[in-house]
Amino acid sequence: MKDFGLDNYVHLEAKQQPTWADLDKLASVREELSKLPPLVFAGEVDTLRDRIAQASRGEAFLLQGGDCAETFVDATADRIRNRIKTVLQMAVVLMYGSSLPVIKMGRMAGQFAKPRSSDFETRDGVTLPAYRGDAVNGYEFTEASRVNDPARLLQAYQTSVSTLNLIRAFTTGGFADLREVHAWNKGFTDNPANKAYESIAGDIDRAMRFMEACGVDSAELRATEFFVSHEGLLFDYERPLTRVDSRTDTPYVTSGHFIWIGERTRQLDGAHVDFLSRVRNPLGVKLGPTTSTDDVLALIDKLDPEREPGRLTLISRMGAEKIRGELPKLIEAVKDSGATPLWITDPMHGNGITTKNGYKSRRFDDVMDEVNGFFEVHKALGTHPGGLHVELTGDDVAECLGGSEHVDESTLEQRYESVCDPRLNHMQSLELAFLVAERLVETRRNGDN
Repeated sequence: MKDFGLDNYVHLEAKQQPTWADLDKLASVREELSKLPPLVFAGEVDTLRDRIAQASRGEAFLLQGGDCAETFVDATADRIRNRIKTVLQMAVVLMYGSSLPVIKMGRMAGQFAKPRSSDFETRDGVTLPAYRGDAVNGYEFTEASRVNDPARLLQAYQTSVSTLNLIRAFTTGGFADLREVHAWNKGFTDNPANKAYESIAGDIDRAMRFMEACGVDSAELRATEFFVSHEGLLFDYERPLTRVDSRTDTPYVTSGHFIWIGERTRQLDGAHVDFLSRVRNPLGVKLGPTTSTDDVLALIDKLDPEREPGRLTLISRMGAEKIRGELPKLIEAVKDSGATPLWITDPMHGNGITTKNGYKSRRFDDVMDEVNGFFEVHKALGTHPGGLHVELTGDDVAECLGGSEHVDESTLEQRYESVCDPRLNHMQSLELAFLVAERLVETRRNGDN
């Protein structure tokens, strides 16, 4: 068999890896994972790469959304359905705003591991291993829960299997019918706080009625493509699930369609960049405000040396105060290099705050300000603002401040559920979609003039 160098990463520094409690069990788990069926298939991955290539040319828009960190206990039919429903609702609005196909991608079926700023956490004088996601240990602050247990990798796989089964059922079995999804959005605009968005909703409604009057009832209306993604963090999970496709004789990470490299693990000489440079999946890279032009160009050379359309997505996460100052130089350098990655914005991770009552949160206005900055920069440079990467939930939680519901600090105390970072709730996610749709309509009209 051809040597693809997939194990070269073991000779490099691998950041954010847990110290497992039982190495013999880890070896057994890795062996079992290597024999289990793939979670996604090479053909699906290739389709997504084609879709992202369209978006990089300005012919589509990418919406990536879901939990900051999935948990095993929340992998229920109702909660998975609500997340899918929210992404579908947002996609309808964004599709209207952009007049482009919207690529729907969940942070789902694999987002069970998280990087941490410290290996340990101390509470009331007690120090335990930090919570690294359900694929590694438990959130409960007890010695037993915080053991880094390799058996959890198998549970992450099985939970991803059941999640993907539901995703495929919901998106092909009538639940994703475009007309029904639009009908759900009427509940949002019926809320007096959201009357400002009635105009867009009305335009979509008229478009739907026009299609019905024309007798349009194609399969594209009744079902939709839906892809899954997660941060490629744990080598003890990703490497056993990497397979060489017999059709193309190339390796694919089969744990998800799209894998991204985080801000903390994108070192050019590090294990994550090396490993993922050798697989065929479309890849993302998070770029924070300290990213230099040399960093970006070197990452492109390493991860996309052939400049393949759809291969690389650059995900800016600058923060509302810095995006207008830091993003332009990166886009200009990439544009001058001749590379054509897809640019999308993550308006969540650069805008974290801690409230006076001790909750990790984000302000909705800051999130939207970063989105606006992203669009303004691309407009000024004549480039395509290609998509959104958002931490969200379909549930009625209160974790981010503001929005039309006016979530305040006291509300956080009543409905805060995240085990990691704060997410936009269902209503805030839809409000974001309507606001972005307004920007997309403006961009489209300016392009027509």
